[in-house]
Amino acid sequence: MHAKVTATPAALELIAEIVADHGPVLFHQSGGCCDGSSPMCYPRADFVVGDRDVLLGHIGDAPFYIGGSQSGPGSIPILSSTWCLVAAVCSPSAMDGRSGS
Repeated sequence: MHAKVTATPAALELIAEIVADHGPVLFHQSGGCCDGSSPMCYPRADFVVGDRDVLLGHIGDAPFYIGGSQSGPGSIPILSSTWCLVAAVCSPSAMDGRSGS
């Protein structure tokens, strides 16, 4: 069976830099339509994993969770048969701390 989540070498390098600067992290992708539509990175100690959140896998040592509404009965069927690829991109809005829209 293939991993349900993986990352590009550039993403793994960036995650290692983040962990070196800020300590252990985790990723969470909610079922939201706006914020949270993309995986979000949080300090591991600051994020409370919900009872319905599902551990999809790990990126390096960082756990990757999805919101419970995205897995199991009643979820979007395609999510049970797909995998996530996390990549690092550089954008002007990321460089100055603003989120693009």
